Amino acid sequence: MTQTEQSDIREPADGEGLFGRVSLGALRLPNRLVMAPMTRNRAGADGVPTPLMEAYYAERASAGLIIAEASTPNAQGQTYPDIAAIHRPEHVEGWRRVNDAVLAAGGRPMFLQLQHGGRVGHPETSGLVPLAPSAVALPEEIGGRRPSVVPRAMSPADIRTTVADFAQAARNAVAAGFAGVEVHSANGHLLHQFLTADTNRRTDAYGGSVERRIRFTVEVTEAVAEAIGPERTGLRISPGHTVNGIAETADETHALYPALLAALRDHRLAYLHLAFADPDTPDFRRLRDLWPGTVMANPLLAATLPADGGRAAGERLLAQGADLIALGRAFLANPDLVTRLRTAAPLNEVKDRYFMYVGGATGYTDYPALAVR
Repeated sequence: MTQTEQSDIREPADGEGLFGRVSLGALRLPNRLVMAPMTRNRAGADGVPTPLMEAYYAERASAGLIIAEASTPNAQGQTYPDIAAIHRPEHVEGWRRVNDAVLAAGGRPMFLQLQHGGRVGHPETSGLVPLAPSAVALPEEIGGRRPSVVPRAMSPADIRTTVADFAQAARNAVAAGFAGVEVHSANGHLLHQFLTADTNRRTDAYGGSVERRIRFTVEVTEAVAEAIGPERTGLRISPGHTVNGIAETADETHALYPALLAALRDHRLAYLHLAFADPDTPDFRRLRDLWPGTVMANPLLAATLPADGGRAAGERLLAQGADLIALGRAFLANPDLVTRLRTAAPLNEVKDRYFMYVGGATGYTDYPALAVR
């Protein structure tokens, strides 16, 4: 396993495998299983977390760490209806209640993912024309419901304001009780749109060469780290993943992410989160070797969740140098996932995708835990 140069951020684990204890900054995690951030559309129309969300996260408090779902740092960044936010006092209060519920259930302070949708937004949702690196529309419907719109290319002033909004959102998250935040530079949202040439057609200091296209992600990450501390700041990337209309070529992937990691490797961030990670590829091992600190890996799994919920894939990633394993759908369907994996108990099946995003308790807080004997 790659040796870390961040002894004050990640201490040696007490045990190997998914159930070994490990430290992440000031947090002492009881296991290496992380609940990945998953958009569930259960916030209020104003972005305020709801009591249903309090129950949902509290049910999953046995995770080594929870990364709460993507929350917008400003109104312009909203993607879909009923998405959580973190830019107004009522958002802070709502998230504080969620954190309190998780702590009361025996969990640890969570991290919060900060996400600006960029062109993945719509005036009918946010009331605003989406912003993006360039005026290039999403080549698909927004959320499968309405035609996309051409975003407005961000001006230098827009860029400065958005960087400042991310920093303030991070301060808000800490005020709400989060241990830290995860900067979302993945999955085709705003920061990822700056990284790729198909969505970033700028000719100024933020477009063109790889060094210029990574600049926005670097500036946002640096601003967040300065606002709350690098030990509270994580970064998520999804190399080669083409969701939300991203057309990232293999050559582009090979050039982009080593450059991005090189620009941030000395900032002593809490972790690097690799989404859709495949332990059998040279790309994963290359990025693991390039990053001096904690690597969290979200395994690439089939459309149908495997019977083990991703445990075997997670163990392969640990063997290739990952430090933490982030699982999504397995935690979605199993509030007691850690116990089920530890005891090899059967997992609940994930309900139809329709129930993931429509609001209400169905497909959200109605998944049963194992019977207590």
